[in-house]
Amino acid sequence: MRRQALHQWLTPFYPVPFEAIRPASSDASFRRYYRVMTPEGSRILMDAPPDKEDCHSFVRISRLFAEAGVHVPRIFAWEEKLGFMMLEDFGETSYLSALQTDGGQGLSADTLYGNALEALVRIQLASGDGVLPLYERPLLLREIHLFPEWYVQKHLGVVWTTQERATFEAVVQGLLDAIEGQAQVWVHRDYHSRNLMVATPDPGVLDFQDAVQGPVTYDAVSLLKDAYIHWEEAQVLDWLVRYWERARAAGIPVGKDFGAFYQDFEWMGVQRHLKVLGIFARLAQRDGKTGYLADMPRVEKYLMTACRRYKTLQPLVPLLERLWQTPSRTGYTF
Repeated sequence: MRRQALHQWLTPFYPVPFEAIRPASSDASFRRYYRVMTPEGSRILMDAPPDKEDCHSFVRISRLFAEAGVHVPRIFAWEEKLGFMMLEDFGETSYLSALQTDGGQGLSADTLYGNALEALVRIQLASGDGVLPLYERPLLLREIHLFPEWYVQKHLGVVWTTQERATFEAVVQGLLDAIEGQAQVWVHRDYHSRNLMVATPDPGVLDFQDAVQGPVTYDAVSLLKDAYIHWEEAQVLDWLVRYWERARAAGIPVGKDFGAFYQDFEWMGVQRHLKVLGIFARLAQRDGKTGYLADMPRVEKYLMTACRRYKTLQPLVPLLERLWQTPSRTGYTF
């Protein structure tokens, strides 16, 4: 067992009993995390099978983000061949946990999101061309196609007609055309409440190993249209305006027109929501990880709201209504 091998690797550093290595968390990948108490304090042990996960990316991006002034876990030890790593422990209070249970150590939602958006600006300010992989159209499209394959067909059991698939693809191409027009910065790629920890300094940022260089609105969408917690649109707009003002002042290329920036934000969200629904469906259907199904309605609502709002995206509305059997409704369009 890999946990036994992890214990054997740890013993020369800290000779603790096997039972002292307690599960800390898991995620949608093959990585597993354990917590162990040492004479120097609590540590996180990461088990990332080298044939499944690339720790080199984690180590490299950890250094880049730390140099940008972002609080990422310190790496105390790494066994490259085995895929074991000993990390700083940020504790057990994620932003999601704090926001749901009022356990944010006295920090309000405004403070937490302000801290998260400030850290995001630091990441984006550090951006440099040719450092991280590009979040290019083929990858964005592959992510979108998780939706018809895993969500529509394999999860819901719906087979689109040739015309429905053609309609979907036509809208998607226009969506990607618009996304490609956005300025490019470093993108964490999963910058949301489950990957941000209440820490000092706040936030502690996790799960950054898949970072890329991509659209400037992507991480703001991940944070403010979070698959795991919902905020009313007025609150999202308030936080987004604060980010936009802060980013402009710092020289991040977010544009001078907030209305145009907000549309970019919404359209980027459609790409991410299609991707997330596809991933959640795949986790359930292929991997037996059904816990994410409870979060699908939140993402579905984000998707439908944006598609109803913009005329270019409205051809997707009948397709979604057929999937969800929802009646047509009118709303603001742009």
